[in-house]
Amino acid sequence: MEYKLINNMSKIKVIKTEQDYREALKLLEELISHDPDPESEAGEQLSLLGTLIQDYEERILPETLPDPIEAIKFRMEQVGLKPADLIPYIGSRSRVSEILSGKRQLTLEMVRALESGLGIPAKVLIQEYNQDLEAQYQHWDTSLVRSMETRGYFGDMSLEKYDKVELLKSFFSILGTKAQPAALLRKANYRSPRTDKNALSAWMIRVLQKAERIKVPTKYKHGVIALAFMQDFVKLSVQENGPVLVKEHLKKYGVKLVIEPHLPKTKLDGAAILTEKDNPVIGLTLRYDRLDNFWFTLIHELAHIVLHYNQDIELFYDEFDDVKGFNIGAKEEEADRLTSEALVPSDKWEISPAKLVPSSIAANSLAKELGVHVAIVAGKIRHEGGKWTYLNSIIGQAKVHKYFPDEKWNKK
Repeated sequence: MEYKLINNMSKIKVIKTEQDYREALKLLEELISHDPDPESEAGEQLSLLGTLIQDYEERILPETLPDPIEAIKFRMEQVGLKPADLIPYIGSRSRVSEILSGKRQLTLEMVRALESGLGIPAKVLIQEYNQDLEAQYQHWDTSLVRSMETRGYFGDMSLEKYDKVELLKSFFSILGTKAQPAALLRKANYRSPRTDKNALSAWMIRVLQKAERIKVPTKYKHGVIALAFMQDFVKLSVQENGPVLVKEHLKKYGVKLVIEPHLPKTKLDGAAILTEKDNPVIGLTLRYDRLDNFWFTLIHELAHIVLHYNQDIELFYDEFDDVKGFNIGAKEEEADRLTSEALVPSDKWEISPAKLVPSSIAANSLAKELGVHVAIVAGKIRHEGGKWTYLNSIIGQAKVHKYFPDEKWNKK
């Protein structure tokens, strides 16, 4: 160990170049991995290296300060730290979780520890307002802001009395720093890369606003909802008011379902929002007024909760029309497979005439066997066959917007 310390000491030097900076970050990671006592020689080396990194960043990097929590997460990403690695600087595991989620403010002791231990400048950690937000909001499409206004995103505020920067600052301030657009972008997985990310961020905050008004009797318990639950859940589709019933059913298990039509410049179908661990949120746009689309999207977002709760991504935005030719990623493929199995189990599909013959008789027969709405089976037939004109008589009759009359549905 003594030889390692001497070796490390020989590597610590004033940082003058980008290469020096990268080497210093790598050495910082190495020193942190040993969790040295602050009073030890290794601890002093760690403090010295943190000071040198801070000095370089203050001299070279832009003066605009990042959000404190985003700065911590950025440093974690740079040196490969997990939340548990922050315990020596912040406290208990629960305290770390509260800090990273924006539910608790950093104390002076935490700021000092993070500055000396991780080299994050104190002026970044103690500042309260992201100075770059106004510049971000200036670049937002005014037509998008106007659409948000029309949909009631800003309450009584309007573009007649306020400029778009003031409206956006007010809107995003509702849920604090964790809801700022830049933060949302880093937390999210996008099924399609072509959409307007600002519109997605605004839509997500709107969904969370609605979700806060939903009272649920319990916290979500991971593991309770699984494939068998999902297959039984889909049977609600045969009920006349099935789309309404599912909202109440999910509440019993701590999951909130919110309906919010999509914004312009997106083709968003739905999202799984895992930022609130006690009560995950599913947002659906019902972009298509079709029951098969409702159930596919709902089960797909539920699959994300089942599969990806407490993992590295907290937001899954799904746009099913615009992914051809793109690598959608392992997590989306996992969710697709579970969704397919929940809606129409493969063991039933493989032996059903519906797999070979795209007829209403075959679709109705399989739907009756599974105990689900025939539109779900018709949707499966269309998807597997790649023929979106199949079974229009079934698909076209199964509407869903009528169950949510209070929403301002977009005109096609």
